Amino acid sequence: MSVKSAGNLSTLFDLGGIIGGVLAGYISDKLKARATTAASFLYASIPAMILYRRYGSMSQFMNIVLMMIAGLFVNGPYALITTAVSADLGTHSSLRGDSRALATVTAIIDGTGSIGAALGPLLTGFLSSKGWDAVFMMLIVGAFAAGLLLAHLVVNEIKEKFSKPMSGGVEEKNDAAGSADEAHFSEQGQ
Repeated sequence: MSVKSAGNLSTLFDLGGIIGGVLAGYISDKLKARATTAASFLYASIPAMILYRRYGSMSQFMNIVLMMIAGLFVNGPYALITTAVSADLGTHSSLRGDSRALATVTAIIDGTGSIGAALGPLLTGFLSSKGWDAVFMMLIVGAFAAGLLLAHLVVNEIKEKFSKPMSGGVEEKNDAAGSADEAHFSEQGQ
């Protein structure tokens, strides 16, 4: 593969990431579960990378499709982690709405990402001399570790979801019926 073709192919990873970012944001908004969405995308990136390593060289079409799928799952949760999760952490009740704390949390998350962005290529260069399987193993371990780091937030989101009454349930219907009865009786009393 020529250098130009490799460069063009690598942009497909970013294109998949753009699609993944929009998709992750949409799913996160629908489910109201940012950390769970981000962790799910990170864990889905593991089989995507395994498939890419195993089948990406079969044909140019497979290479393109699998590269975009890997980008979707690897880069998709990035926006959730850097913006939404940092906003959640920065507005935590223990910080009492301190806007400077939000800026500090965001800077820590972005700074940590920058350290990873600086060290990633160095480690990749070192591991690529041992073979591409080592590089893909590093990426898989990194995705798994990132998912584990979100585990506490995921557990809290799930606990919160199960502690709330389900919408449209018996309690809501009884409350609605009670409100209608109260309104009816107050109208008759006037």
